[in-house]
Amino acid sequence: TPASGGGYGMVKKAEELAKAHGWFLTRQFENEANPEYHANTTGPEILSAFVGRNLDYWVTGYGTGGTFAGAGRVLKSARPDIKIILSEPSNAPLVTSGVAQEREKDGSPASGHPKFTSHPIQGWTPNFIPLVTQKGLDDSVADEVITIGHEEAMKTALLLASSEGIFAGISGGATLATALKVAESAKDGSGILAMLPDTMERYLTTPLFQSIVSDMNDAEQKIAESTPNYILPKQN
Repeated sequence: TPASGGGYGMVKKAEELAKAHGWFLTRQFENEANPEYHANTTGPEILSAFVGRNLDYWVTGYGTGGTFAGAGRVLKSARPDIKIILSEPSNAPLVTSGVAQEREKDGSPASGHPKFTSHPIQGWTPNFIPLVTQKGLDDSVADEVITIGHEEAMKTALLLASSEGIFAGISGGATLATALKVAESAKDGSGILAMLPDTMERYLTTPLFQSIVSDMNDAEQKIAESTPNYILPKQN
């Protein structure tokens, strides 16, 4: 769909197609089965991994909000003292703006959110606040909402890859960058879990890799020429 319509246009196009062709529309942005699935799977998996360990903060972004609302509800129930931190792009501060999302009667967006501007943190924050996300907010699942810039997100994703060998996407970098902010003020010994939802190889053609050239640089060319055979010609 055209970029001008954003996520709202994507949703409306899907509705048109489903109506015209009799297709099943999942309505993942409104469907209660979305957070319920995470309440039955992701939340318990996290709790199982942290048996006998501190879990003081859980940091996550939102796309549909299913992970946030569903897993968050379970974590709150099992660990009442946990602080759940929701993150969104600094140039798309929909939740932190306090501006309500206009909705249709079925809960779907009636328009794009006025505080949205385009951002490269793919999978995060469409140009509307999903109903699933809003219900999580209304249920006080989030203790705090922190915004993060896309440049810091990409820098953190690359740092994670180079220093820890963990290949996360832009949204993963954004989540970790937010978690690092949380760590600055958290008590010593706090357990902080950052949700890294995607892997880096899906982002090879995105701005995440814009600093990496496809051809050999001068240093690499020099290494190739240090032995006499099988040398690629220099690219013009």
